[in-house]
Amino acid sequence: MRLKHKPWAAEYIAQHPNVILPNPEDYKGKWHEVFGNNNPVHIEVGTGKGQFVLGMAQQNPDINYIGIELFDSVIVCALEKIEAANKPSNLRLLKVNGEDLEKFFTKNDVDRVYLNFSDPWPKVRHAKRRLTHENFLKLYENVLVDNGEIHFKTDNRGLFEYSLVSMNAYGMSLNYVSLDLHVNMPEDNVMTEYEEKFSKKGQPIYRLECQFKTK
Repeated sequence: MRLKHKPWAAEYIAQHPNVILPNPEDYKGKWHEVFGNNNPVHIEVGTGKGQFVLGMAQQNPDINYIGIELFDSVIVCALEKIEAANKPSNLRLLKVNGEDLEKFFTKNDVDRVYLNFSDPWPKVRHAKRRLTHENFLKLYENVLVDNGEIHFKTDNRGLFEYSLVSMNAYGMSLNYVSLDLHVNMPEDNVMTEYEEKFSKKGQPIYRLECQFKTK
């Protein structure tokens, strides 16, 4: 993905610490203090421009959402959307690397992880960068509640097939698999920007729900 540089982004982000938390490591194990409640916490790793996580927060006010995105020029787009939507109280953003989840969350901090249209990293030598590689699955398991879930969507069949194999090999339970989500679109489906783009072109959207087994 080519990023359009936004020289004003860092300053704009710094002006909104109530949405993009500047020191998220301070809340490890204490996310209920951020939201002022004990509602479930769902995170989206690679939140992009924020359409999905904002839509989910608006649709489910009794769930707390955290969108994770590394790049200033991308997360600032999510921030603008959230500001325009009057900053739902159950939504925050973290400008951090998804590889560092354990710096910000401890076991049982998270109830569900969303992965939407992640970079497929198609070359074999880049497999460890895929967000469904076993190394990332271990990260998610270490911050999720027991029997925590991952919900995954992509337009990339190769990444989807890889993810099915990776999750099965890790010992996860596959609770739902769709090879063309929009044929029987769930009423509560919230689309990402990429999902809207690809579905308009007639490309199938692949989706799965999987769950870690209690060991």
